Amino acid sequence: MAITVVILVVVVVVVVVVVVVVVVVVIADISSISRGCSCNSSSSSCRAVVVVVVVVVVVVVVVVVVVVVVVIVMVVVLVVVEEVV
Repeated sequence: MAITVVILVVVVVVVVVVVVVVVVVVIADISSISRGCSCNSSSSSCRAVVVVVVVVVVVVVVVVVVVVVVVIVMVVVLVVVEEVV
């Protein structure tokens, strides 16, 4: 049972690190895209790209938060079950 808890904790840490890296990269991309838009302010496709990127980032962050919460709940349940048994 303890091994399962350790595995879950490692998975959560890895997921959080990956999300942080993805968010940082996407934010850097948005800033570079925005600089491109300032040169082409009439380009609506550029704005559409920025919107899509922002939506993707928000969705990814929400999914990761849900996964982390689920994993934490599973760890708590496992620990409680182990204590009871």
